[in-house]
Amino acid sequence: MTILDEIIAHKYKEVAERKALYPVKLLEKSLYFDTPCLSLERYLLRPDKSGIIAEIKRKSPSKGDINPYVSVERTSIGYMQAGASALSILTDGHFFGGKNEDLMTARKYNYCPILRKDFMVDEYQIVEAKSIGADAILLIAAALEPGRLKQLAAFARSFGLEVLLEVHNLEELQQTLCEDVTVVGVNNRNLQTFQTDVALSFDLARHIPEGITKVSESGLRHPQTLLELQEAGYNGFLIGESFMEDGRPERAATEFIRELRQLQEQKSQTVSY
Repeated sequence: MTILDEIIAHKYKEVAERKALYPVKLLEKSLYFDTPCLSLERYLLRPDKSGIIAEIKRKSPSKGDINPYVSVERTSIGYMQAGASALSILTDGHFFGGKNEDLMTARKYNYCPILRKDFMVDEYQIVEAKSIGADAILLIAAALEPGRLKQLAAFARSFGLEVLLEVHNLEELQQTLCEDVTVVGVNNRNLQTFQTDVALSFDLARHIPEGITKVSESGLRHPQTLLELQEAGYNGFLIGESFMEDGRPERAATEFIRELRQLQEQKSQTVSY
């Protein structure tokens, strides 16, 4: 059994327990349930933003504790002040140390798209995502049968939630891309070995259809890499660990985005000459 298999098996049990504790009727009474969602895609394409989806992640199966005592309030506000386009909040507790309250805290203090980063296997989790203030959800191709993923994508769109489809190879992309997906994330992390290789994003870029917003995920540690990915057609970049490893993640994000903008200005000046 791989780590992903273990996570998914645990997630089914967790969802069953949450359904019993917090019925859908209760979730529908949330303050956020009838609030219109912000568009992740639109914010990623905004020229005044960096394209970075800045993530809050306390730990991971491959790294263990990363930043277990992070302040969601301070970090999320700092990320947005730094110029991030959106936030990604891990809500899985068992493997990643997150919780729904983290997303609700980020929602309280920030007007921006928020991605609920979790392992979605059931419609209940989508209703739950809407109830805690998420604007988008993650659907992982490696974790779902193609038909099932498309069902969940359509269900999410019926609530106004956008879908970030995460793929790891061309086969997953071809089997799961559908009309309810407008943002595709290429995860550079191998879910079997947990090793990262950004070359995967470059390899898959030409296979993602025109009109789909491309996001590169994992292993993005240098602003120069983002510049090269932009040239390959990427508009979004999900960055978590390289920020979270700093005692003040928002400080790391500020410096990273500052360097990225300097590189972009240098490139623009070179082109103009």
